[in-house]
Amino acid sequence: MSDADDRITRLEEMVAHQTKVIEELSDQLAEQWKVVEQARAKLDRLTERFLSLEEQTRDAIPVTRPPHY
Repeated sequence: MSDADDRITRLEEMVAHQTKVIEELSDQLAEQWKVVEQARAKLDRLTERFLSLEEQTRDAIPVTRPPHY
């Protein structure tokens, strides 16, 4: 084998390795995106619940003058 053939072989191996790494990173990114979307959905539900409870509490507490008036 010539130096050019060795160089081409090393480059092909490097490309194959980088392709594998890119695919693995892509898979990990997709998994992380699912986690982010789940967290976002949960935060949205909690925000709705909080606002609903806050609204119920506001209506339940009568506005009165403090005792020192």
